[in-house]
Amino acid sequence: MEFNRSPRSTVGIEWELQLIDQDSYDLRQAGETVIQAVHGLPEDTSGIHREMLLNTVEIVSRPRRRVGEACEDLAGSLELLKSVTEPLRISLASSGTHPFANPVYQRITDSDRYAELVKRTQYWGRQMLIYGTHVHVGIEDSRKALPILSALLTRFAHLQALTAASPFWNAALTGYADNRAMVFQQLPTAGTPHQFERWEEIEEYAAGMQKTGIISNFDEVRWDIRPSPKFGTIEMRMCDAATNLAEICMVAALSQCLVEYYSRQLDAGKTLPKMPDWFISENKWRAARYGMDAILILDKEGNEELVTETLERMVRELEPISIELGCAEELAMVGEVLKLGAPYQRMLSISEQTRRYREAIVRFMIAEMEAGRPLDATTFVQHERESLEKAEPEKYQSLPTGAAAPR
Repeated sequence: MEFNRSPRSTVGIEWELQLIDQDSYDLRQAGETVIQAVHGLPEDTSGIHREMLLNTVEIVSRPRRRVGEACEDLAGSLELLKSVTEPLRISLASSGTHPFANPVYQRITDSDRYAELVKRTQYWGRQMLIYGTHVHVGIEDSRKALPILSALLTRFAHLQALTAASPFWNAALTGYADNRAMVFQQLPTAGTPHQFERWEEIEEYAAGMQKTGIISNFDEVRWDIRPSPKFGTIEMRMCDAATNLAEICMVAALSQCLVEYYSRQLDAGKTLPKMPDWFISENKWRAARYGMDAILILDKEGNEELVTETLERMVRELEPISIELGCAEELAMVGEVLKLGAPYQRMLSISEQTRRYREAIVRFMIAEMEAGRPLDATTFVQHERESLEKAEPEKYQSLPTGAAAPR
């Protein structure tokens, strides 16, 4: 299983989007219709792909040296998609899960690969109503892949908490910031990765998995972070789908800077940090459960720190690298998210301030997608209240302060 080298610290982004019906705010099973229409456009649509569920499309960037260039690719794909979806009364939005869609009603794309996944995994395969952000970062030397992967596992839960965007599941408040992580890890090859010391060990792992029929190729290993031999990258897969382009760029900048930081440590002959598997699993759960209130384990000694404090320090430490890589502006978005709240916090704020919280949350997701950046939840609710009270005052009333949203 050869690890194909790629240019150092190049970046590629994959972003899964929801197709939202503009009348019901539920998901539309229109993926095939959208993809067919998109591929009929005269422009280059190679960055727009079908996904497992018919309510989903995925947009991907080309491999780029700068995060900003990769995000321009995504922005271009969004505009092409809108030219197709708007006439169909479909809006584009995203988050780790849809606030109220029922997994039972979702249809699978006609594909042998997806059919086999559902056949094998049964109930849990049919629950995969989830959306993610994946970031590839290039590794120029295959010997760096595994030590960098282990080092990233000391900080992956911090990115997971920062991007958590799935507090709802099938219309229920789950009590988790990132319920997507809890659902996705039910698949047999998903979850936190095994930590290997040598590339030969991961080759043995892959060979054994293929021989026993668990996977047919390494792409079916769906770890939160994994090496991607085909592309010569480390792929960061732990983040919920962002609700807007600016936070997608932020995640890509954090990923690119972290990989470059650890790559430089190796170049300097230093040993990269590593944590035992049980700490890594605990961090994943804490990030999923508590989000930005999580106290995460920092190192193999078991030292802990509030996730927001670690994130602030990470940004300061990575800032010089971000300037060199040309992604300082994208990295600085972390500060904006810390101020406005992570996506799940903004969504919960909407639900607490509005009676028709399910539809209001989807409208908020659509608004952030259209704005291309995170929005202040209270300001959004005030704007919604003013516009809807004029049009339909009986259908939209604010809750008393501190009241719980109806479920």
